[in-house]
Amino acid sequence: MEPQLEHRVTDSVATVVIHHLEKRNAMTAAMWRSVPTLLEELAEDPAVRALVLTGEGRTFCAGADISTLRGSPEEAQGLAVRAEEALAAFPKPTLAAIRGHCVGGGAQLAAACDLRFAEEGALFGVTPAKLGIVYPASSTRRLVSLVGPATAKYLLFSGELIDARRALRTGLVDEVLPEGELGKRVAEFTRVLVSRSQLTQAAAKEFADGRTDRDAHWAGQARASGDTAEGVAAFLERRQPRFGWSVPTSG
Repeated sequence: MEPQLEHRVTDSVATVVIHHLEKRNAMTAAMWRSVPTLLEELAEDPAVRALVLTGEGRTFCAGADISTLRGSPEEAQGLAVRAEEALAAFPKPTLAAIRGHCVGGGAQLAAACDLRFAEEGALFGVTPAKLGIVYPASSTRRLVSLVGPATAKYLLFSGELIDARRALRTGLVDEVLPEGELGKRVAEFTRVLVSRSQLTQAAAKEFADGRTDRDAHWAGQARASGDTAEGVAAFLERRQPRFGWSVPTSG
């Protein structure tokens, strides 16, 4: 099978799978280019309420396919940044489900997700120093926001790999699961995500990502949606809420 991003939508969760087993799911230029388009399609799909990014088999993503750097490293890096930014801007909750190596461009994609769950044995690394590449400013800032400046410098200066337990301690991942338990936990947690208020999630995502000019917008959305009244009523009636607000589509 050609290197590609596969995807499916099940029970309101879109699962995007990095598929390039020959090279431990390394991202080719074509794969990088496909990320923004695919994410735009999934963002516009009202059936999608959350997104999971993972790798085929036992590896999340070993980074960029190094053969893509032989021509123009700057162009290859630009493709990766555009993919990363598209993932970070996805308007619904995103979760990276990580097994095995999550390195270089793989770590870049994982960091762009809202949450990261990893299986024991996973390894993480940010490796531009091994290739003499200047890591993008936006990617560096995102890494610092997750792990703090000291750990970001450790990863960037050395290119060394860290294990899942250290990644958990530093904030690079949110949960570490025993081997064989990752899929079950991701399915369980995404069921929680899709049952919650999309209004709350969308506003929280913007605020957590640094937007400071949308308080009035989200207050208006909350008043118009009726979700707060529904949430309170459902709580008092001891039933699941039926929230009506959804992420607007361009259509």
